[in-house]
Amino acid sequence: MKPRIFLLSPANAGGQRAAMLFRAGASFDLAVRLRGDGATIGETFAFISGLYFRGKLAYSEAFSAPPPDLPGAFVITSGMGLMPPSTVITLEHLRQIASVPIDADDWRYREPLERHCRTLLELAGAECDFILLGSVATVKYLAPMTAIFGDRLLFPEEFVGRGDMSRGGLMLRCARAGTELTYQPVGTATRHGKRPPRLPKLRR
Repeated sequence: MKPRIFLLSPANAGGQRAAMLFRAGASFDLAVRLRGDGATIGETFAFISGLYFRGKLAYSEAFSAPPPDLPGAFVITSGMGLMPPSTVITLEHLRQIASVPIDADDWRYREPLERHCRTLLELAGAECDFILLGSVATVKYLAPMTAIFGDRLLFPEEFVGRGDMSRGGLMLRCARAGTELTYQPVGTATRHGKRPPRLPKLRR
């Protein structure tokens, strides 16, 4: 199997779900841990984003094949570049992430991301592919990364036409079934397409 590392698009750290974590006196487990020793960015973003990010985590865990001594997935963040999902963050880290817009023209977002992508490219070697689990409908991820990864930045073609929740459900189903999606270079991918049929309900 050709080496591959997944790049997970971020959750919206400025949305309503994130606001629950920032609420003073929030007593549920994740909020308490973030105010203390911290929690992983994977579980934090899964709380904020729900099904979509849970699908990305499950899919990347099922199908990553990284080169030796590298994580199989990295989360794209605002202002803090790339982080493995197991990275422990605190509420202050989350506040820093929320303060930087995901905007390719904003140096606070773009420079750390480009720096980490260049480092990852060097460490991963010439044979590794990088698969974006996120939207290619805008340039917010593509502009910083395509210039670095080139044709080795891939995208699941089955994402075209699907919304976030549909993508999340699709990835959860694939992870459970052991069925991998089909990847193509982002530069040749169709960014917009006809909405595919609805997915059947997941069995619990």
